[in-house]
Amino acid sequence: MLDLNDVHFFVQVVDRGGFSAAARALLVPTSTLSHRIQQLEAALGVALLARTSRKVTATDAGREFYRHAVQMLEKATEAEMAMKQRLTEPVGPVRYTAAQAIAQVALPGMVNTFLHKYPKVNLIQHVTDEQVDIIAEGYDLAIRGHSGPLPDSSLIQRPLARVPWYLYASPAFLAQQGTPASPGELAPYSSLFMMRESVVPSWHLRHEFSEDEFVLPLTPRVHAGCMVSLKSNARAGLGIVALPGYVCRDEVQRGELVRVLPDWLADESTISALMPGRRGMSAGLRAFIDHLAEGFPAAVAVD
Repeated sequence: MLDLNDVHFFVQVVDRGGFSAAARALLVPTSTLSHRIQQLEAALGVALLARTSRKVTATDAGREFYRHAVQMLEKATEAEMAMKQRLTEPVGPVRYTAAQAIAQVALPGMVNTFLHKYPKVNLIQHVTDEQVDIIAEGYDLAIRGHSGPLPDSSLIQRPLARVPWYLYASPAFLAQQGTPASPGELAPYSSLFMMRESVVPSWHLRHEFSEDEFVLPLTPRVHAGCMVSLKSNARAGLGIVALPGYVCRDEVQRGELVRVLPDWLADESTISALMPGRRGMSAGLRAFIDHLAEGFPAAVAVD
């Protein structure tokens, strides 16, 4: 592989008609310049320059190589400018992964406004509820919900929003089973539970306006890892479910679900952005993360 600096030195010697003029323009010693050209000739296996005591001229091979060298340097300059532009102007692709509920409920509006604002950025979205190794799989960003602190790692973490969880059920279910007036009355009701690794099914309820807490072990009728499916189960009258408020916001507004024990929190989680690192982050990725940080609180608001 040729050293582009040597190619640049060669072009300067040809353009300026000799080593002395090129050395002055490049601010390098003439001896250094001569040595680098010799290295280039050795790498190519041909003589590029014909040297006499009075002048330096390109050989036939040198003239042919010169044409290629000029194009090579132009392409290198274009590549450099393209990368610098990525760091200053939001352009190019941003690859990110997000959980299903976040992608379906919270993100669409923010994605639309971002793409209108930055028409030169392309978003590539990967939706999964599984944990993804974003470094190994080449993602720029992961958007994850978590109830506790994320494991320490080399990833940069930026919290985007706090998310309250509440209990929900369908009006038909409560009309048939009755509406509980306190946490102590929940035990007889069918429950639907969001499956999480190493989490034993139970509701840890906390009163929003006092320090009262209540823990209820569960034997869920449905124990699943998909919030959208559990919401569907609740709408069908199969039990009471604890879900993030924003996930059920539209169903509550349409009267398909109602809050159960509305003064009690069932959980509280955080949505965070995780990135491999800030060094070399493209302007498009920085703009997307800033856009998410600004928009997420409203996107997950209950009211």
